[in-house]
Amino acid sequence: MAAGGRAWAAAAALLSPWRLRAPRRAYGCGAAAAGGAGRRALLGAAFALGGGAGLYLAARHRLREHSAAELPARNLQLTLYQYKTCPFCSKVRAFLDYHGLSYEIVEVNPIMRREIKFSTYRKVPILLANAGSPLQLNDSSVIISAIKTYLISKRNSLEEIVSFYPPMKTVTEQGKEVFEYGNKYWLMLDEKETKRVYPVNEVRVEEMKWRKWADDWLVHLISPNVYRTPREALASFDYIVREGKFGTVEGFFAKYLGAVAMFFVSKRLKKRHHLQDNVREDLYEAVNEWVKAVGKHRLFMGGNQPNLADLAVYGVLRVMEGLEAFDDMMVHTKIQPWYQRMEEVIQKAVVAA
Repeated sequence: MAAGGRAWAAAAALLSPWRLRAPRRAYGCGAAAAGGAGRRALLGAAFALGGGAGLYLAARHRLREHSAAELPARNLQLTLYQYKTCPFCSKVRAFLDYHGLSYEIVEVNPIMRREIKFSTYRKVPILLANAGSPLQLNDSSVIISAIKTYLISKRNSLEEIVSFYPPMKTVTEQGKEVFEYGNKYWLMLDEKETKRVYPVNEVRVEEMKWRKWADDWLVHLISPNVYRTPREALASFDYIVREGKFGTVEGFFAKYLGAVAMFFVSKRLKKRHHLQDNVREDLYEAVNEWVKAVGKHRLFMGGNQPNLADLAVYGVLRVMEGLEAFDDMMVHTKIQPWYQRMEEVIQKAVVAA
């Protein structure tokens, strides 16, 4: 492909339905289909930083993952294929880091995606896990649930655990076939294991509820907020290009074309998700709702230590770090004490690993 063609493809990747991240961390996770690489490629890079999940309904395949803070890794060998600025990838990294699991990172070029050409599943994150035999795990929530189950349960192999999360084919209102995982927020434990992890059923229900909330609502607030104005859109794409895997020409076109495109796409997302004219208000309300759910008498929703809901919410929010939306959120909401505790506990886990 000529340099100009690659540049346009890069810009197009930025517009695809991925999640973006802030200047220090952005958002963007999906991958455009092979055909129409130009326009979809631009969209893909763009959504790496925000809430592209709402626009990009791609087929999901199985992922296999691992992680557990208090449990041995059992010789797991892990490789994470990601966009650094993707909220869903950030969720997985938060989970792995907190549980002290070692893993390699492969940054995927959002335009060509040669790094994941081995996979028919064309989105990130993808986790390759080897616990005696190589496995591929797809979908951030399935990855987390499967790996957490593996770290807790002594009964089943990772292969068997992954089989508990079969993809289910559904058809969207637009007539598009997609794959979903109806049980992806469940840990597949026996009664004794369940009682140890969740002393009362309400604890399990609460964790699952807020993990789902992070995927179904919180993620969708990222793109409209980080691309809210032309200036914020440009700042977001500047970060994406710096932290992502782009060629020089690709990066130039991705930054400027992507910023313009995502500014307008963010307006469509605002309408699609019925957000207020000032989308900051929806972000503020969401994070304050989370803080209220955690409560004043718990350090984390998990109590003295984060649970999977804490890790999911933290992973999504931190992709905005370094961006104006993140700074505004810290000033105008009550999230900062909880967020700082999350940073500290994960940093300690990484140092201790």
